Amino acid sequence: MYQKSKTLLKEQGLAASKKLGQNFLVHEHTAQRIVDFVELSKEDTVLEIGVGLGALTRPLAEAAGQVLGLEADSGIIRLHEEQGDLPENVHLMHQDVLKADYDELVQLSQGKKLKIIANLPYSISSPFLFQLIEQHEQIDFAVIMLQKEVALRLLAQPGTKEYGVPTVMLGTVATVKMLMHVGPEEFHPRPKVDSAVIRLSFDPLPERAAALGNFDRKLLKTIVSSTFGQRRKTLLNGLASAGLLSKDVLRECINEAELLPSVRAEQLTLETFVRLAQIIKTRLA
Repeated sequence: MYQKSKTLLKEQGLAASKKLGQNFLVHEHTAQRIVDFVELSKEDTVLEIGVGLGALTRPLAEAAGQVLGLEADSGIIRLHEEQGDLPENVHLMHQDVLKADYDELVQLSQGKKLKIIANLPYSISSPFLFQLIEQHEQIDFAVIMLQKEVALRLLAQPGTKEYGVPTVMLGTVATVKMLMHVGPEEFHPRPKVDSAVIRLSFDPLPERAAALGNFDRKLLKTIVSSTFGQRRKTLLNGLASAGLLSKDVLRECINEAELLPSVRAEQLTLETFVRLAQIIKTRLA
């Protein structure tokens, strides 16, 4: 399949785009394993992001009733249209997922929450993850191929160097599960890093996330970003850099949250960050 993919691209005058960060999944057994993890039925519409050469699209189409395939590369769209090599229940859309209208995608999914499968260019993994967080109420689940290092960050625990902004923010809306590791030899061209497939479950809202109560998500992101952006600084100094309140008032907020001003961001749990955001919110009112 690896050599076949290279030949097909060459025949069509195409090549993997460095600008788009393309690494096409080419091994069919890996694609089938991913589809098996998803457990689709013919009642499902699935949204595939990054159709590529169709290695994942075909088994998805066999398992689901309909596949909505978003692809940013016009050359790849043209290749499939000319080859006619995708099943009839695949609806190709030439679209950048970062500019997608999620309301429209839900309508195309028969009004149901989105079931997302994505083999992402590594270059857009961070903005895409934050897009999912923003759109979480419209998503059932997302099964995503990521750089292994990024996947491990999403699973990280407090007190580790991998723990950071996406770990905390994703924890407010979803649970994260590691499904499988994927080596460079599974792709064309071969990336220089290992990959991993994770599942983000948004619906129903996880118990831990539901237990957080009401909080200002935008304010929480500001707090988490400012404190992790200054990892070597204390919590107090990191918060001060956001310019939300005076240092004296922030010190009072930290004390009310039963924290020491000298603690650092990576030591705070998701619940502690939310509690701190709720306290700061009252001082901003």
